[in-house]
Amino acid sequence: MTVRSVCVYCGSSNHSSGATKQAAQSVGAALACHKFRIIYGGGRVGMMGLLADAALAEGGEVVGIIPELLHAREVQHTQLTRLHVVDSMHARKRMMVEMADAFAVLPGGLGTLDETFEALTWKQIGLHNKPIVIYNPEGFWTPLIALIEHVTANGLVPREDRVFYKVANNLDELMSGLTAPPDPVVDLAAKWK
Repeated sequence: MTVRSVCVYCGSSNHSSGATKQAAQSVGAALACHKFRIIYGGGRVGMMGLLADAALAEGGEVVGIIPELLHAREVQHTQLTRLHVVDSMHARKRMMVEMADAFAVLPGGLGTLDETFEALTWKQIGLHNKPIVIYNPEGFWTPLIALIEHVTANGLVPREDRVFYKVANNLDELMSGLTAPPDPVVDLAAKWK
């Protein structure tokens, strides 16, 4: 499968650190320079806005998907290539997954965690087999990765499911992870034996 569209999950808070803001800008610019279409949450605030602005400045295509609730609060980005307004957060997440060929997880908060675990869970049960790369600038996601290892070590996640995501510590690793060959397909018949 050729990766053309990358769904980016990242924070919408304006209070993130300088390093995480820089990560959003660097990733947005890099994805645009590599000619990836960006699919994201459609916001103009926080890392979401920085990501979109950096990609647009490089001539990139940026598609936002925002629920009506947030659109009504005027947090949507108004300069995107395309903006889809949907009726719920569930519709937003589903549309993002359907439109994407791969996923990049940047630093973020509870919404980013929610989206990431849904994409991982859907991959675990065979609803998609798209690359998921956790971008870990300055070790931001190291505690999350340790938590996943912890639940795996305790038998709650099969060891073979560890291939469902990659961790990237720099932009080169992120780009390589997004275009890596597909992961092995899950044998659902054997999964719960």
